[in-house]
Amino acid sequence: MLLEARGVTRNFGAFVAVSNADLDLDEGEIIGLIGPNGAGKSTFFNCLAGDMQPTSGRVTFAGVDVTHAPPETHARLGIGRTFQVPATFEDMTILENVMVGAFLRHPHRQDARDAAMWALDFTGLSRLAAQSARSLGTPGRKRLEIARVLASEPRLILLDEALAGLTPGEIQSAIELVRRIHERGTTLVIVEHIMEVIISLTRRVLVFNQGRTIANGAPREVIDHPAVIEAYIGRRHGKRRT
Repeated sequence: MLLEARGVTRNFGAFVAVSNADLDLDEGEIIGLIGPNGAGKSTFFNCLAGDMQPTSGRVTFAGVDVTHAPPETHARLGIGRTFQVPATFEDMTILENVMVGAFLRHPHRQDARDAAMWALDFTGLSRLAAQSARSLGTPGRKRLEIARVLASEPRLILLDEALAGLTPGEIQSAIELVRRIHERGTTLVIVEHIMEVIISLTRRVLVFNQGRTIANGAPREVIDHPAVIEAYIGRRHGKRRT
């Protein structure tokens, strides 16, 4: 098992954002985390990424207890993540942005540059390598986030709404990119509001509501689960978006 979360709970004062959540993730899997706004999925996601520490519970990655480890430890062990709002270094070139991720594994500049160029080529950004990052629109910034994570050579990538804000055509292109990343053997956990993405990409989905997991299974089975419909799909009049 690559990642294991047991009894993960996160409190903010008296408010329980996540309550006793579990996750078993095998190497090579691709799973989704969905739920209504405020359901606790993002808090759980951040506990897995190391950006937030659980109040109680345990998270292990590749047999190492990372429950209270800082984000840099997660990264060195092979956990990479994107952010819902791309964390772009505006005054640096697109290549330099990706080299920031590559330096994790490649301390020598030329090696980091080579790794970054591979990631840019993989994500379709290599022709823009010399441009300023501020020149990119939303689709490009999303790809830049993914390229920077890829350059760090992770075993597990946590995608935080990496396809949000894209047009239908851009979503299809991004789905193909994520699919190619998975085909390379990379394990993926996806937080996403677009059900088309979840259904197209994932084999298993965890549904959060009011801090608890209320369903766990194949996407099309989960979205027809009575508890899931009650939680949010029914409130959207059957629209298959979280």
